[in-house]
Amino acid sequence: MFSHVMIGARDLDAMARFYDAVLLPLGLERGPDSVAGPRGICYRLPGTRHPTFDVQQPFDGEPPTPGNGCMVAFFAPSRAAVDAAHAAALAHGGSDEGRPGLRERYAPDYYGAYMRDPEGNKLHVVHRGA
Repeated sequence: MFSHVMIGARDLDAMARFYDAVLLPLGLERGPDSVAGPRGICYRLPGTRHPTFDVQQPFDGEPPTPGNGCMVAFFAPSRAAVDAAHAAALAHGGSDEGRPGLRERYAPDYYGAYMRDPEGNKLHVVHRGA
């Protein structure tokens, strides 16, 4: 299990609007803004401290860049939530990397979608099960 996943942001306000739209419908909540280091925000399951998904300006002051081959995947509570997250991503400055649907090559019940956030980070939202 991980403690946190962090991605960099140039325009934190735009990234907050994007991730609020995509992650809140998945059941995550927005935690307090970062108090250590550069300005940032985090998302987590209600009632928990960790793990978190953090969006923050880089500590080294250099521009953030998406990593090639890097992706963050989020569980969704339903197929409808996968669809909603993908639609929200596209409506809030993201781009499509794979429309919602079954991906039986992974598993018979694997329903997911792929997208990129406004700064190019690759995301995946998945629901497994009936």
